[in-house]
Amino acid sequence: MREEEIIEVLKRENEEFRKLYEEHRHLDSLLDEMNKKPYLTPEEEIEKKRMQKEKLYKKDKMAEMIRQYKSKLAKEATQ
Repeated sequence: MREEEIIEVLKRENEEFRKLYEEHRHLDSLLDEMNKKPYLTPEEEIEKKRMQKEKLYKKDKMAEMIRQYKSKLAKEATQ
């Protein structure tokens, strides 16, 4: 099963994954908007860094869930 397919399965079947995915996409769009600005205030710079860290945390958590799902599939295939 390809990773894209696993993501779709997890989005359907796992509430935590779906929430992380949606929050990650939302942060991505907020950061895109922020990057369009020619200048950021010091407060905006701090907020941008916070959002980048939060987005990375969510991405790492989703990647771990995908690895766990792949591991589960591999175990089921050997049984």
